[in-house]
Amino acid sequence: MPVYEYTALDSRGKKTKGIIDADSPLTARNKLRGSDLFPVKIRESSSRVKSQPAGTTSIKTLLRRIKASEISTITRQLATLMSAGIPLVASLELLITQEVNPLLKKVLAQTKESVNEGNSLASSLANHSKYFSQIYINMVTAGEASGSLDLVLERLAEFSENQETLKGKVISAMVYPVIMLCIGVAALLLLVTFVVPKFVAVFDEMETALPLPTLIVIGVSNFLKSYWWLILLFFIVAGFIFRRAKRTERFARMWDEVKLKTPLFGSVIKRMIIARFARTLGSLLQSGVTLLNALEIVRNVVNNILVAEIIDNAIDEIKEGKALSAPLSNNILIPPVVVQMISVGEHSGELEKMLNKIADIYEREVESQVSAMTSMLEPFMLLGMAVIVGFIAISILLPIMEMSQIVH
Repeated sequence: MPVYEYTALDSRGKKTKGIIDADSPLTARNKLRGSDLFPVKIRESSSRVKSQPAGTTSIKTLLRRIKASEISTITRQLATLMSAGIPLVASLELLITQEVNPLLKKVLAQTKESVNEGNSLASSLANHSKYFSQIYINMVTAGEASGSLDLVLERLAEFSENQETLKGKVISAMVYPVIMLCIGVAALLLLVTFVVPKFVAVFDEMETALPLPTLIVIGVSNFLKSYWWLILLFFIVAGFIFRRAKRTERFARMWDEVKLKTPLFGSVIKRMIIARFARTLGSLLQSGVTLLNALEIVRNVVNNILVAEIIDNAIDEIKEGKALSAPLSNNILIPPVVVQMISVGEHSGELEKMLNKIADIYEREVESQVSAMTSMLEPFMLLGMAVIVGFIAISILLPIMEMSQIVH
């Protein structure tokens, strides 16, 4: 449905601007008049996605997106407005007027119109499941059912911010090593493909047998110059095959198992999964979602088939009357301390708080482990680059030194 930006006058003659969702400009004008607003100017919002031939996608459509941080911000703002006593529709209207992202503005306008028509906020957000996750919609549903929507929105904002903070810390910790690696590889490629060939011309004039290191470097240089396109093609094809293979359950399971068993990285990934599991489950339970429904949602966000199977098994055993800690204790992927803390939470009736504590602990461990890992990677990367550059330098110097000895 199109979205229209309008300028109108209220009953006191005061000019007001906003955004409205309607089938046509005429419908938009009628809606405004029904709200005691007299439209002065109406134009279709630029955020509308124009129809395209099937199978095509415009560059604007690809670039148009809503960031997770923007969803977190509007959630926090909506919680603040509602806790101040402002009605839901009025709160959404205020968010629309200050939003700068045209796509998010359109989504909010459509959500407001849906709520205005008598639908719940959760069902209105479900129409935009591309931007609002299953966790988000289920927590809003529970908040509306319990009459504590403002509190649930506050928890949702905190949940989103925690996830983004952890993700940001991991990414920022890895940025420096990745930049170093890219610069190092680029420098080595430049050295091998442009600098080494200049010395090859000199060595050809010498007409003497070259040392093995020099022959290796010349061979690598010639290969890169002649077959660089083949290497690029190999990586493109390999990436395509890998993405297709990940869609199969067998390969996806094997890949998830490899990730957990990889030295250094496997331990970090495992801790991140446990932190995400505990944080998501704790937030859902705290918002009033039932344990079985919460586990069904969590299994889809852990992003690991092996852990998802553990959750499936836990769901089956909970349906038989067992506690959550019982099925989790039978698997080596779940650390005993996590099982023990969940058991304590179940017996004390504070499972949600205990799950949030588990998430806090493992998020801190992820941060410290990533920092330690990057500190270890940096010297090894520098050493590796030094060895390669040193090998190239020696391979160039050896023939020159042999030639100088012959001259003497």
